[in-house]
Amino acid sequence: MTDWGGVLTSPLNDAIDVWLAADRIDVQRYKDVMRAWVKQAYDGTGTNPIHGLEDGSLSVEEFERLLASELRTVDGGPVEHTGLISRMFGAFSPVEPMYDALRAARAAGTRTALLSNSWGNDYPHHLFDCLFDAVVISSRVGLRKPDERIFRHALDLLGLDGAECVFIDDIEHNIRAAERLGIRGIHHTSPDTTIAELRALNLLA
Repeated sequence: MTDWGGVLTSPLNDAIDVWLAADRIDVQRYKDVMRAWVKQAYDGTGTNPIHGLEDGSLSVEEFERLLASELRTVDGGPVEHTGLISRMFGAFSPVEPMYDALRAARAAGTRTALLSNSWGNDYPHHLFDCLFDAVVISSRVGLRKPDERIFRHALDLLGLDGAECVFIDDIEHNIRAAERLGIRGIHHTSPDTTIAELRALNLLA
């Protein structure tokens, strides 16, 4: 099982930096807002718009409005909310070595799944049939990582037990959640290290 953003794509922070510069966002204000929201979203203390965006209970348009209302441009002006998510992730690019590793793992007989917390961003759905045996996108199933129920759902679709699976993600909270179900976690920091771990587990052809 693998995450998408930050694993099969270029790093999230790189894409965000491009957007911050292009939209002339006050960087420190953005970091302060997102640090608080992300901490709440993943350490279990309270809720905020990230929960709703990821589990599908909050529309992309409403999330964009809420986030934009918290931000300012470098001149102190308002931030345009329409299309905010598309602009935030516009610089995402595919990491071909990770795609190649997935194809190799699947060719070797490994069942594969996408397990992604969606931010309303566009996925390369045209590639999924040749990459994954199961696709779990948070907003479509009404669950989000690190909730163990979304991992169980993915395991059910694959027809596997936790101990038979490996999960790749760039967020450590999600890795810890998977490991509590007996899943082997790989904390993704670079394609080279992740591919080396997969090779050490004999998952690549």
